[in-house]
Amino acid sequence: MISQKLQDAINYQINRELFSEFYYLSMASYFNSVGLSGFENFFLVQGQEERFHAMKLYRFVNERGGRVLLQAIEAPKTDFKSALEIFELAYDHEKLVSKLINDLMDLAIKENDHATKNHLNWLLKSRWKKKPAWRQL
Repeated sequence: MISQKLQDAINYQINRELFSEFYYLSMASYFNSVGLSGFENFFLVQGQEERFHAMKLYRFVNERGGRVLLQAIEAPKTDFKSALEIFELAYDHEKLVSKLINDLMDLAIKENDHATKNHLNWLLKSRWKKKPAWRQL
């Protein structure tokens, strides 16, 4: 059984992962509108990865006997000035989401929840197993 505190924190992370999907879709849409289909595809793939993370967390909460309670997802930024701005925003966003995952890990350690720690290790490794794509440019 997962604690209420961890369940709430993971539910928040699910929201952030789904917001990330929307954010990257918004970025993809911008690139489509200016005829940069390669960049569009890149952000479509990033969005799919964020949805995968959200669903993996969703299944984990359910498997631990908790309940996923979805919250409203805020509208992402839609007005961008340049490709450079988008990549800078995406990089900053990835750092924020990674911090949130680290905060979740801190909570799992504090609560001595080994199953959650193990699951979050997967998530941390999947996020940083390679250099983020926008840092390879």
